[in-house]
Amino acid sequence: MSGTATPGAVHHQPYRPVFVGEGRTALEALFPHYPTRQACLLPALWLVQEARGWIAPEAIGEVATVLGLTPAYVRGVVTFYTMYHTHPVGRHFIQVCTTTPCSICGAEEVVRALLQHTGCGELGATSPDGRFTVIEVECLGACGFATPLLIDDDFIEGVTPERVAGILQGYK
Repeated sequence: MSGTATPGAVHHQPYRPVFVGEGRTALEALFPHYPTRQACLLPALWLVQEARGWIAPEAIGEVATVLGLTPAYVRGVVTFYTMYHTHPVGRHFIQVCTTTPCSICGAEEVVRALLQHTGCGELGATSPDGRFTVIEVECLGACGFATPLLIDDDFIEGVTPERVAGILQGYK
């Protein structure tokens, strides 16, 4: 993916189903661990996101079909949780806490440094090279270690604007 990805952008690549072959096997391996297929919804959405990087409208339909749910129900879950991407994002997804404790400790300056060093330009946009997407979140649960970032699955505490460039160097 290259260029800036924005919510609502039109994508002309044909949809490739996730739950065929190995993807279907991975999903079916989850079923014995849950009381119903509906209870597999969150893990099924993770499988889609891991395979495609985001959850396209077509994926919502596919998940609904394989789990016996309505697309509206699946869409409601996808849009409720901020952990699911409803548009393409960069290879590295950066979440920065900007709630009051972090804001008092300089979160807004960290956001500005992230936008500058990644080239994203604005929150929610993807950098022109497709490497990064930066968003702000309400809380990462580390108020005593402001400002925290979550980059992909890496939790980083005590981030200052001066540390941003060095942190980003580790994400190619």
